[in-house]
Amino acid sequence: MNRNISLYEALGGAEKLRTIVECFYPLVQAHPLLGPLFPEDINPVMEKQYLFLTQFFGGPSLYSDQYGHPMMRARHLPFPITPERAAAWLGCMKEALQKAGIKEELQAVLIDRLSGPAHHFVNSTEEG
Repeated sequence: MNRNISLYEALGGAEKLRTIVECFYPLVQAHPLLGPLFPEDINPVMEKQYLFLTQFFGGPSLYSDQYGHPMMRARHLPFPITPERAAAWLGCMKEALQKAGIKEELQAVLIDRLSGPAHHFVNSTEEG
């Protein structure tokens, strides 16, 4: 991967990131550990994820412009996030990246970049 461009650019920008988010959330909703954490109307969640990932991967600061500092750990505290749920979230993202046609080398970089935050959000050891 070219080190002079952002992950956002390497992905292909806004259109490809939207595709990833659209591939990701049906997987999340269908997952037995993750689905129950999300509202039935997933569209607002998808939009926030798109805004956040755009910024997180080096694109425009869309999330911060609209919602302020991401403070993602604090925003996730109301939800019981276990190590198993963090792993499931990453697994769904890996599958979404594959479905979206992201090259394997870039998939590995993206999952590595997302692994830190996913595990940082863990706030519970028990399902429930």
